[in-house]
Amino acid sequence: MNTLQRIRDTLAQALSPERLDVSDESAKHAGHMGAIPGKTTHVRVVVVADAFRGRSRVERHRIVNRLLTAEMEAGLHALAIEAKAPDE
Repeated sequence: MNTLQRIRDTLAQALSPERLDVSDESAKHAGHMGAIPGKTTHVRVVVVADAFRGRSRVERHRIVNRLLTAEMEAGLHALAIEAKAPDE
């Protein structure tokens, strides 16, 4: 299973989101720190889930970052997060 699919599966299982978009932006960062040719190092996540209702932006990011700790430890360099509640 590749990095993007693991991220999708992890977030889907933990958050039961209404919307989940996971995209590889590694090519946009070629030559930058942390970029490794042929490897997923920069990912953007858009997740809309009830679990974020009533939580601050920082709390939402902490939730996503905690869920994806294993990916960060395995070489994911950058994670852009857009996390919203369904009514936002």
